[in-house]
Amino acid sequence: MAEGSWSVGLYLDERADAAQGEALQAIFTGAAGGVMSNLAPLIGTVLGVKTVPITWTKDGKHRSMEIPGVAHLAVHAAPSLGDAEIWATNAHPFAPEGISFAVGDAGSTWED
Repeated sequence: MAEGSWSVGLYLDERADAAQGEALQAIFTGAAGGVMSNLAPLIGTVLGVKTVPITWTKDGKHRSMEIPGVAHLAVHAAPSLGDAEIWATNAHPFAPEGISFAVGDAGSTWED
């Protein structure tokens, strides 16, 4: 992965208006600068942009995302002592406030 030549595609939620879609494309291609601009040199092929319905759900310690006919991805909080979630702070450039450790659910799919 570190050598580059990545193939990437972008899915945009159909609820985004034209200005939001353009802004998100600029962010995720690195054209807007920031963290993503550091990844742009690793991209070899842009597969395209698709506007699709995206559903994101949060239910307690469970999270899921669905793009009908393309993906159903779900995770749950990693097991820990007691009922608390495990958090890491200062661990990710997109979430400096912290990230929760998670485990992928069985049955997650991706087809595109």
